[in-house]
Amino acid sequence: MRNLEDVDARLADRLAELRVERGWPLEELAHRSGISRSTLSRLERGEISPTAALLGKLCEVYGRTMSRLLAEVEDEPPQVLTAAAQPVWRDEESGFVRRSISPPHPGLRGEVVESTLRPGADISYDAPPVPGLEQHIWALEGAVEITANGRTHLVEAGDCLRFRLWGGSRFRCPGPGPSRYAIFVVLP
Repeated sequence: MRNLEDVDARLADRLAELRVERGWPLEELAHRSGISRSTLSRLERGEISPTAALLGKLCEVYGRTMSRLLAEVEDEPPQVLTAAAQPVWRDEESGFVRRSISPPHPGLRGEVVESTLRPGADISYDAPPVPGLEQHIWALEGAVEITANGRTHLVEAGDCLRFRLWGGSRFRCPGPGPSRYAIFVVLP
């Protein structure tokens, strides 16, 4: 993956493109996403990097998974993606690290993401980017508390939680150590 500034710049450009493609002024996107106009403007100009929560809200508005949006700013993924080439995105503010193990690809409905949360990290998403999104979450290390469709589950190392997401979701690392888990995402 190219340096982080390059990815952030391409992400900013893509976010602006998506809004313009829909013919929305910043005020309309602010209304639809619940994100302030000034924050959206700074995101699109590349002055700030989006947090996981902000990207989640924008993905919901644009009907994309976060993986799909991030894949749109990366080069076309090869059939075999070496560990060194797997894109990594960090949200230092929330303590979330996301590695795209098997990024979205044209003609395929599934993807694999490795996520790591530092102890105490707590990330909420108001709604799924795509209603009915199928997820299988396999805890690799530590524990993660996942709330999906109004139900909360503690998923510990070796456990797997699976569901279709219709409502909001929340991922929280109860500690004491970090949680690392794989998410298998399948588009409906």
